[in-house]
Parts: sequence; C-alpha cells; structure tokens
Amino acid sequence: MKVCVVGQGYIGLPTAALFAKNDCDVIGVDINKKMIDDLNNGIIHIEEPGISEIINKAIKEDRYHASLEPKPADVFIITVPTPYIVENLGCDLSYVINACESIIDYLEEGNTVIIESTIAPGSTEESIKPILEKSGFIVGETIYLAHCPERVLPGQIMYELVNNNRIIGGVTKKCTEKAAETYGIFVKGKLFKTEAKTAELSKCMENTFRDVNIALANELTKICSKIGVNALDVIELANQHPRVNIHNPGPGVGGHCLAIDPYFIYSKDPDDAQIIKLARDTNNSMPQFTANKTKLILQNHTNEYKPKISILGVSYKGNTGDTRESPAFEIISTLKKEGFTINIHDPHVDNEKYLSFENALKDSSIALILADHDEFKNLDYNIIKTNMKYPILFDTKNIIKNPPKDIKLFNFGNLDKI
Repeated sequence: MKVCVVGQGYIGLPTAALFAKNDCDVIGVDINKKMIDDLNNGIIHIEEPGISEIINKAIKEDRYHASLEPKPADVFIITVPTPYIVENLGCDLSYVINACESIIDYLEEGNTVIIESTIAPGSTEESIKPILEKSGFIVGETIYLAHCPERVLPGQIMYELVNNNRIIGGVTKKCTEKAAETYGIFVKGKLFKTEAKTAELSKCMENTFRDVNIALANELTKICSKIGVNALDVIELANQHPRVNIHNPGPGVGGHCLAIDPYFIYSKDPDDAQIIKLARDTNNSMPQFTANKTKLILQNHTNEYKPKISILGVSYKGNTGDTRESPAFEIISTLKKEGFTINIHDPHVDNEKYLSFENALKDSSIALILADHDEFKNLDYNIIKTNMKYPILFDTKNIIKNPPKDIKLFNFGNLDKI
C-alpha cells in the first residue's frame, strides 16, 4: 500500500513511521523545507522513543521519503495543526483545507482520505467533503473519506498509536470500512466504527473531560491557598474513595489537545457549554496565579528588589521537548514584564538561549519548576545551594519530595504558608 501523510509533526511523523515499518511505501509531506531536508537525511526533529531508528531504517530500505509536495498514493492522511480562532474560539480549518486542496491533483478513484487532525463536530462532512466532490469525486462511491482521531501521550506515541483503541468515523459505512482497513495494517487496539461527526465530537470530548477535571483541581488549589488547607493532601485523601479520581493541579494546561479542543465544542453551542468554558477560563488563569505566588514568595522570603528567577522546564509535558501551548511561556512573559530577570533551563528543549542547570541557577533567588522532567525529580541540592542566592524552590508540578531542611520548598499544597 502507498500512503501519503500530509504533516510531519508530532502525529504525522510517527504515523508515517509506523506505516513504513509495516511494509507500506510512505511519502511524508510538509511545507517546512528544512524539516524535509533533515528527514531525508535521517535527522528527526521530535523526541520520541524508537522513531529515529524506524525512519532511518525505512529510508535505507526506500520505504520512506519526505517531500514538499504530495505524491500519488492509495491512502492520504491529513495530520496538520488546527488552532482555534481567537475571535469566536472556533476551529481554524485553514491548514486542513489547504492540505486537502494540495492532494486533489494526486487523487484517483478508489483512494481513501483520512483526517486525523482534531476538528470541530461536523467539519468532515460540511467542509472537507465538498472539496473532494467539487473535484468530481463522489464520497462513498468513487472516493472514501473518514475522520480517525489519534489519542496518544507524548513520550509514548509510538507505543500508543499501535496499542490504543482507535475511533474510525466514516462519512458513509463504506468509508468507515476503508479507513478501518488502513489502520488494521498496524493498530493492535480495537477499531471502533462510527460516523464522522460522532468521531469528531468524541475526540474533542475526551480532552474536554480531562481539561474540566484539571480545572477542578486548580480551583481547589486556589480555595485551599485562601482558607489554609493543603490542597495536595485533600486530593490524596479524596482519591482514597474508590470512585473518585481528582487530577493534579498545575501552572496551567498546555499541548495542542487539552488547551484547544474544548473550544471546538464551546463554539458550536456557547449557550449550553458553560462548564466547558469555565474550565478553560480556570486553567487559563493559572499562569497568572503562578506568577503572583512567585512574586509573593520573593517578597516574603528575600531581601531583593526584582531578583533573578530560574525557570526549570518549559515543555508542557514531562520528558519531552513539546512546548506547544505551554503555560510556562505566559508565566515567563508575565514575570519579564514586571522587571524580573529570567534564566531558563530545559534539558529536553533545543534552544541556544537556554542555559545549563548551573548557569540558570547562578545568583537566582528562586527556582520555578514548570515541567515534571525526571531530571528535576532528583535535583543536585549542592548545586542549588552553591549557585543560588536564596535556595528557594517553587514546585508547581509536585515532584520534589523531602529536600534538605536548608532549602525552602513551596508547592501547590502549602501556598498558605508563603
């Protein structure tokens, strides 16, 4: 089978890799020329276990090639970004539409087109289907169209694309069957067959569920900081109930999924999607909340005006270099606007401006932990005490356990002690 994957980012490249691994001829398409050149030279731009070996092996065996333009194929898979529109919080389909238009000249009767990008309910039939039929195809008869969203965890994408259950939402039953045949090539999880708009809403709702639950934990954190209760203890004890699972609070919600997908539902029915919008607003408030607490810690525990702040971690997900929608950047921007000097260290993000651990801590009065990387779970406290003016940690991810007594530790459980 020949597969053309449009978009070679965090989902497109792993998807292309797995089809190539399973004896398909794969074309990986992207508009980023440097990325395409790097990929053809075996240079992988995302940090994901196993992907580099698979792509390089596929290149050597002539089963993977990166290109700026699509090529003829049996299956076309669209995996491009879908940001939200600021004005109405709706789904910006421009990248998806451009990608679909880019494959038109390469489509043939019998081809299958699959939209993996997360899109608002109704988008496949209302926006994508007309593009294909305007070109003379009949969806469900001469060409097949489906929405098949992914559900993966950064750092485990290669494993989860294979083993997680998959939703297959066709515009017609025949479309569903054709898409299911495609994913049957490598997916070991169950393939749940449904219609396109149900698949679209299911994906958005998965992430909305998690966003709402995180918002509940974040709201609890705010309440506890005011009334003098340890929020982390409350969550731990409440979760002893066999049917309770309160999520962990944090400095905000990042990533392309949780921070964006709920808006796609809200924009369809803002009058009724009140909880969804309130959860988004709550989670969006956490970077400012974190910045305010950082300033209060400095005010109460140092003798400096506008001291230096160390940022440990800017990726939104631990042990990855994925910085999409990371709340760390809003926190950094807020503190910079108020005159603080910011030094950044993230061992998983490739940025020449970011400093080593030691240099990021040099003369700092507080280290703000914003990512739950393994490297931060077992910090070298001697380096902290040697380099920092004040050995103060503000752990927004609750990963530091039992530091030495001469290091002050604040987290979302003891904010009332600031």
